[in-house]
Amino acid sequence: MAPAESLNPDGKIGTSTEMEREFTESTRARAELLCFLVAIAAASYALTQEWRVDHVVQCCRQWLVKNETKMHWLERVRTGQLALKIAQYDLESAGIAVRLSSVSALFTAEMELNEASTMVQRMMTLCHDAL
Repeated sequence: MAPAESLNPDGKIGTSTEMEREFTESTRARAELLCFLVAIAAASYALTQEWRVDHVVQCCRQWLVKNETKMHWLERVRTGQLALKIAQYDLESAGIAVRLSSVSALFTAEMELNEASTMVQRMMTLCHDAL
């Protein structure tokens, strides 16, 4: 069976294997994805007072597409579960409180992590340690 064809970011047709790279344990991107999902989960909770698993799943898929990366479905589940655990339990014990007023500081206008934010930097440290 041939790989599926789709448009790459340049608008050219390519196969999914040409466009995407497999996630590996050693990539920095794994910690970035985890931190992004932690921030999404915490921000979503600050806005809705609910732990929204659907937001984590949707944002994980979008992050992978945007970064032209693929991840086995079971790894996506594990990463999402870990992100929710960190957001629910570890942020507070690390002194990181995501409040409604601080949600916008977590992300850039392009909905990427705002790496200049000290809150994001502290989240990233937690995520590196969790991996």
